[in-house]
Amino acid sequence: MSDIRLPFAHAEDLDRFPQHLKGGVVAIGNFDGVHRGHRVVLQHAIDIAHAADAPVYAMTFEPHPRTVFNPDKPVFRLTPQQARAEVLEAFGLDGVLVLPFSREFAGLEAADFVRRILIGSLGIRHAVTGHDFHFGRGRAGTPDFLKAAGSEHGFGVTIVAAEVYEGREVISSSRIREALAEGDIALANGLLGYRWFVEAEVRHGEKRGRELGYPTANLRLADECTLRHGIYAVRVLVDGKPVDGVASYGRRPTFDNGAPLLEVFLFDFSGDLYGKRLRVSFVSYLRPEEKFTSLDALIAQMDRDSAEARAALASLSPLSPLDLALGNVPL
Repeated sequence: MSDIRLPFAHAEDLDRFPQHLKGGVVAIGNFDGVHRGHRVVLQHAIDIAHAADAPVYAMTFEPHPRTVFNPDKPVFRLTPQQARAEVLEAFGLDGVLVLPFSREFAGLEAADFVRRILIGSLGIRHAVTGHDFHFGRGRAGTPDFLKAAGSEHGFGVTIVAAEVYEGREVISSSRIREALAEGDIALANGLLGYRWFVEAEVRHGEKRGRELGYPTANLRLADECTLRHGIYAVRVLVDGKPVDGVASYGRRPTFDNGAPLLEVFLFDFSGDLYGKRLRVSFVSYLRPEEKFTSLDALIAQMDRDSAEARAALASLSPLSPLDLALGNVPL
């Protein structure tokens, strides 16, 4: 491989898989959140690829298999497809291959997955997966099956054990979703190893915040988002620059009790944000959402929330090199 790194490749099907990644090392999994446990898998892949002077990429699936089989209860994605690609790139991979997941795809025999995709389309040198990854019809593609297939067809296989956080908590995307639903931002961010973020376009709202002295950028999150309703200290990337703020996520019970909305007030900022795409990183949970009996009481609480958020953000330091690479903490 050349010392010059090619642009990150984001292929959404096998037909568009870039030639320069063929014969590389692939990390296979869902990688929703790209949390600390995922990154142990990814780091193994990176180390193997670098030792072999080969490209390294992730193979993942969209939509989430659980959403395909239970469409009435879609999975709350910690990192939707574009956000996941951003984290993978920041971590140092050369690309990501997103395979469309369907019931038909799930019915592919495990042996055919190996022959048609891993060997025929990708010509992999080595595959790295987590201990709980299964593939193919009836989940017959176990880690042992993959190892045997690698021995038969001439590619390496590495299976990575579960990762534990602070000696007690098994790191999983499900546990992070639970933490966010509980408002436990500290635990969610600790399991992720970077500050959880959402990205959305600023939309027009009712302009109530402007009348209260707190103009907000309004962002609609995914319907399946289960983040606890409440007030948060946040850091926001605006045109690539970090700006501190305080955010409310919920139904605005003082006013309309409507659909959930993320309303972000940026400290010491002026400018038109409508139509811009913002990245909002969650730093800490301040309090639950509540209904106020008067606007004066609401404004007084917003003043206290802002002061508490400023204090939480004043001495922010990166949780990891990845947190720094994602722009959550300024250099």
